[in-house]
Amino acid sequence: MKQRPNVIYILADDMGYGDVSALNENAGFRTPNFDAMCEEGVAFTDAHASSAVCTPSRYSILTGRYNWRSRLKCDVMSGYSEPLIEEGRMTVGHLFQENGYVTAAIGKWHLGMSFKKDETFVEKEGYETCEGVDYSGKIERSPITNGFDYYYGISASLDMAPYIYIENDRFTKMPDHETEDTGKRFWRKGPTAPDFVHEEVLPHLTDKVLEKIEEYKERPFFIYFPMPAPHTPILPTKEFLGKSGTNEYGDFVLMCDDVVGKISEKLKELGLYENTILIYTSDNGCSPMADYQELLEAGHNPSYIFRGHKADIYEGGHRIPLLVRWPALIKPGNKCDKLVCLSDFFATMADYFETEIPEHAAVDSISNLPLWKDADGPEVREDVVHQSVDGSLSIRKGKYKLEMCPGSGGWSFPKPGEETEDMPEFQLYDLENDIGETRNIIREHPAIADYLKGILVRYIRQGRSTPGEKQKNNGIEIWDAIQWIEKI
Repeated sequence: MKQRPNVIYILADDMGYGDVSALNENAGFRTPNFDAMCEEGVAFTDAHASSAVCTPSRYSILTGRYNWRSRLKCDVMSGYSEPLIEEGRMTVGHLFQENGYVTAAIGKWHLGMSFKKDETFVEKEGYETCEGVDYSGKIERSPITNGFDYYYGISASLDMAPYIYIENDRFTKMPDHETEDTGKRFWRKGPTAPDFVHEEVLPHLTDKVLEKIEEYKERPFFIYFPMPAPHTPILPTKEFLGKSGTNEYGDFVLMCDDVVGKISEKLKELGLYENTILIYTSDNGCSPMADYQELLEAGHNPSYIFRGHKADIYEGGHRIPLLVRWPALIKPGNKCDKLVCLSDFFATMADYFETEIPEHAAVDSISNLPLWKDADGPEVREDVVHQSVDGSLSIRKGKYKLEMCPGSGGWSFPKPGEETEDMPEFQLYDLENDIGETRNIIREHPAIADYLKGILVRYIRQGRSTPGEKQKNNGIEIWDAIQWIEKI
């Protein structure tokens, strides 16, 4: 039987490309454990989340399907939202289970679950607390119905209620008080369990991961660890406060770096280091809540040389660090400049297992295994599609990137509604010569823009970007809501 490596997938929440010091020559602090992963494995320098915000990116990681094919066409979900992953949809967790693995998800889910509710329940705008929830009831369609044998964590971001741990398909405690905070420590007011302390969540979840590694050491395991950090609330513990020399966000990044160190040490202690695939990445770029101005004054830019940040269609919104270490296969000290997407994890593992993916599954996933084996090998992806928080799409092919909006599509200038009349409707950038996306060349190269637009339209209409049978998108047919779809 083919060797079955353990796999640990650590997903940071709102961490920028420039927060890994090995990828940023001007970083304001050093990240020794991230850097060690770069030295011992491969660092992808042109890796992308499918979206510039968290819920959609998580959907694509687990399903291998672009998030905009789901019913969620923009924005993110709340802590009380119904499940986004469709019933019957195969996830990467199912793939591991089918190949003899024990699977666990520990951390921030943020893909919706079905809580027990009464007739008074209404999901509120602004991610606020919802009434009419029975916290003693069974949770339907939790992660354990999506390919995971075990789940422990929180329903959404650490700044969204309810602030109660979930284990498998039950809340672990009943809420007995409400909490709220502001500033970089921001979290919304909401019901809180007696054992839930925001400052302790990251260390607590990390301990759970270490416990599961110990428990599963005799079996091949897959652990998906979506951390709640360095997203708000920005809560470095006393050990890390002030350590970065920048601000609390920089300190929190160093705490995330330490998580990698703790997991690596546990693997070494148990003799699992050589044959464990450790992946570290982020769901999107750094949030402006980190206080970019404060960080820049301290000599650090989480977005590195890229324009924009979380939520934006620009590179700073979705170009993220992707570090992969597997001593048994991956040669140390490599940087790979080939185009990859986080949706590729599904096909990569299926390729390694030599498992055929069903026609309806992982329709936007392409195996990166050849690049794991040879970082200097040929491209595996022809193109990649991105989405901003307002639902705007872009497509990147080669050095050109077409953005189907006049501005950021997100939170940086020009935000939706801030565009001027003389701005073109869409944007085209030559990333080879203008990585900062400073010069829109769409008026000079309309044929290139039309060519890229045609590919994007085809991918939308086919319900997939990989070869295979045509599939359907969920929710509204996305092209019905996009005026440019019929302009080809």
